[in-house]
Amino acid sequence: MKILCVSDQIDPLVYSSSIKERFGNVDLVLSAGDLPLDYLEFIVSSLNKPLFFVFGNHDLKDFHYYKKNKEPSFFPDKDIAPGAGAIHIGFKVKQEGSLIIAGLGGSMRYNRGENQFTDRGMWWEVFKLLPRLLFNRLFRGRWLDILLTHACPEGIHDKMDLCHRGFKVFLWFMRTFKPKYLIHGHIHLYDLSAVRTTKYQDTWVINAYSHYIIDTEETVP
Repeated sequence: MKILCVSDQIDPLVYSSSIKERFGNVDLVLSAGDLPLDYLEFIVSSLNKPLFFVFGNHDLKDFHYYKKNKEPSFFPDKDIAPGAGAIHIGFKVKQEGSLIIAGLGGSMRYNRGENQFTDRGMWWEVFKLLPRLLFNRLFRGRWLDILLTHACPEGIHDKMDLCHRGFKVFLWFMRTFKPKYLIHGHIHLYDLSAVRTTKYQDTWVINAYSHYIIDTEETVP
């Protein structure tokens, strides 16, 4: 399976009339946050492939549609509105084909803005996923395959400033539930030599900044 991962930057190679020629062979699209929903809608309508996304700490003008108990009545399904076709997976666990995917959006709290969390707050969001993960382990033989986040794990691809610091709970999550991939955004890559992929125990941690292709049949470089 080929997966197109995007985050943080509208990539001219993706947002293009030739998107089908470049990416028409992907099976799934994952957005790790900080991208406008009309960009995600363009990808869905162009490729006609399922797209799962989390919100980051920017581009939150439509975030209120997806917050619990706050979506307006004319958007009855918070999973698909308003970015038609793109499915919000923030703080949820879903299955797409043979893949089990969990999503944890947001960043470290640095100015009390929306979708920001303390370390303790993100631990709590992870714990709320445990019943569904346990169900997967009992009935599907594994916890999950992919964790889609906006922030990165502590000490892996993160930075020293509070805004871009990674979450310690993501390290525990990988050690405990052993997803094949943790796909994150939030950390912009301006240097072609910057590290984008890191192996942590059984999990490949991948920075999806701009765009990145995963082939699940191959070893991540």
